[in-house]
Amino acid sequence: MCWPSSPRKNGRDKSRNLCGEKIFPRLTVGRGQLSLPVPLCPGISIIPGQTTVLPWYFYDLSKEGGALKPTAVITGASGGIGQAMVRAFAAAGYRVFCGSFHHLDEAQKLAGQLQEQGFAVEALKADLSSSKEAQAFAQEVQQRCGPIDVLVNNAGVAQQKLFQDITDDDWRHMMGVNLDGVFYLTRAFLPAMIRQKAGRIINISSIWGVCGASCEVHYSASKAAVAGMTKALAKEVGPSGITVNCIAPGVIQTPMLACFSEEDLKELASQTPMGRLGTGDDVAQLALFLASGKADFITGQVICADGGFAL
Repeated sequence: MCWPSSPRKNGRDKSRNLCGEKIFPRLTVGRGQLSLPVPLCPGISIIPGQTTVLPWYFYDLSKEGGALKPTAVITGASGGIGQAMVRAFAAAGYRVFCGSFHHLDEAQKLAGQLQEQGFAVEALKADLSSSKEAQAFAQEVQQRCGPIDVLVNNAGVAQQKLFQDITDDDWRHMMGVNLDGVFYLTRAFLPAMIRQKAGRIINISSIWGVCGASCEVHYSASKAAVAGMTKALAKEVGPSGITVNCIAPGVIQTPMLACFSEEDLKELASQTPMGRLGTGDDVAQLALFLASGKADFITGQVICADGGFAL
């Protein structure tokens, strides 16, 4: 088993005692909490009624007793916003599972870099346009860590086309990734959140889902649907202690803007009251806030992180 480098505090490796011996906090799971043994990684399982020793990177070692780290699942982890999300949540003390499909190698590279820095990050393959694959991804994550705390539905695709040129395949692909993927994955993770009466679901829409964009009708429609799903689901699961919110990023500096010229980007920045394009971290920090205890009373909201672009 490969272990990432352990964190240090005050010059000492906190995953070892003063004699240099590896130490792991212990976790006892009651029989009513899990119905089946849950394998966490090779050779390690949580078994109801038994005490299990877990690796140090499952814990926040800065806290007394080494409390278990909260878990976040972030899809679309290879993109600009996704990578910023992964870095921000890892730095905030979360154990992060990255989901990626077409660019899994990039997500794995990011996870490896963060593991070397002592963060708990894993990258897994996730084809979210398929109900079966989304369910399998959710099962694999929950087998490794049990119920998750935060789900960030960030995976998405974009395309510029005149409305009359959008083919059936274009439409199906756009809806399959941007809308169906959010539905499939949320449905897969939600039962465990309901059982524990806690959870944060954060959907990433777009400013074009709020105000629409010419030559991106299918994209705008898919993102508007995500906003509608967010509001409806928030009403349904609020009594279970779960919040559901949506972030609508504006023009963000990511590889998705590669189709724009430098002149176009300057024009977009000039149309933004804040006078600049957004960054992935602008969106990631908002997501971190919505995932925190400070946002307990915020749900069903579509929050524009656009520098005032839509005003």
